[in-house]
Amino acid sequence: MTTDYTLMCQEMKQETRANDFDRGRPPTNVREEEMNKNKMVSRITIASLLTLSLALAGPSFAGSSCSGSKPDLVTTAVEAGDFNTLVAAVKAAGLVEALQGDGPFTVFAPSDEAFAKLPAGTVESLLKPENKDQLVAILTYHVVSGDIRSYDVKPGHVETLQGSEATISKKGNGLMIDQATIVATDIVTANGVIHVIDQVIMPQSLRAAAAADVETMVARSAD
Repeated sequence: MTTDYTLMCQEMKQETRANDFDRGRPPTNVREEEMNKNKMVSRITIASLLTLSLALAGPSFAGSSCSGSKPDLVTTAVEAGDFNTLVAAVKAAGLVEALQGDGPFTVFAPSDEAFAKLPAGTVESLLKPENKDQLVAILTYHVVSGDIRSYDVKPGHVETLQGSEATISKKGNGLMIDQATIVATDIVTANGVIHVIDQVIMPQSLRAAAAADVETMVARSAD
């Protein structure tokens, strides 16, 4: 009895398929296959449109907040275009990798104009390999551990990575670090923040030595 029932079901299915073909429509399994193909084509079309949209959006979309990523301190300084001398000094001092580390760091960054205020020949002298230790000391004096935004900067003393303390003071509605004025604040990066200053600052222990070096260079050039 069971066998007869099974055979009867199979005959009914075959008859249904035959009727489908007679009516000009494909059987159920063929229709399902076509529907699956249509779904796949739709998915491919949507994916292609999304890819095209991203391509047309260009690099600005790729670097948007959608990814949530920001460049590190060194890359930010390079891309800004106003810190060419600072970037060259960081490279000469071998501090690139350190300033690209996790941090966070707060950098009081002298602009190119700030470096230009130094006596002639000072930068060239500091970039020489034999003066690397002095260059490292000066650059690390511009860096403080932690992410310190402008609203957190208060008059007082901050310990730098060089080991000495720099002095923060008020100037009108703004702030100074040692003798330099903070002219721009809160350039946020992936591993810290940059505040721009209008002069190169040095720890007290190096100021006298730096002045003596400048006098020596001037005397040699006069000879």
